Amino acid sequence: MSDLVVIVYPTEARAEEMRHKLFGLQKEYLIQISDAAIAVMHEDGKVKLNQLLNTTALGAASGGFWGLLIGAIFLMPIFGAAIGAASGALGGALTDYGVNDAFMKELSTSLQPGNAALFVLIQKMTGDKVLEAIKGTGGVVLKTSLDHSQEQKLRDALAASPAAQPAGPAPDATTNPAPAA
Repeated sequence: MSDLVVIVYPTEARAEEMRHKLFGLQKEYLIQISDAAIAVMHEDGKVKLNQLLNTTALGAASGGFWGLLIGAIFLMPIFGAAIGAASGALGGALTDYGVNDAFMKELSTSLQPGNAALFVLIQKMTGDKVLEAIKGTGGVVLKTSLDHSQEQKLRDALAASPAAQPAGPAPDATTNPAPAA
């Protein structure tokens, strides 16, 4: 079962930065993401969705290929490609992958103009390592399907100050004796 996490950021750039960070964690096999979309509230009150996959374009390309192939069999490749691309685009536009678009737009109406919401659909994750990696990145949790304790851990990690880097090993008194006075 997948978990949904929605985090609000002050700008679209900040939400995009966080999405890239999550994809980096996915490359390290710490998290498995089904979908990660960004919804931005514009000054005019309209919500724009920035999704990973454009299903309309993908459907048009796939439909165009298959239409061209079938059209070539019947000696009408141009007509076949046109019909295939049109039907593929229509099918792609009607297909919704990942987080429901209507749900994202509805939830994003509560955003302030200029703010962006990062919608992440998580299949699996190594919780402690992911929380450590995103510690102090900011953002406000708007909605999750996590249980209360996991949600609180996520809120605490986002609000925490970034982890300080260790300064290095402490000097060892046995190997570095103090100079004689």
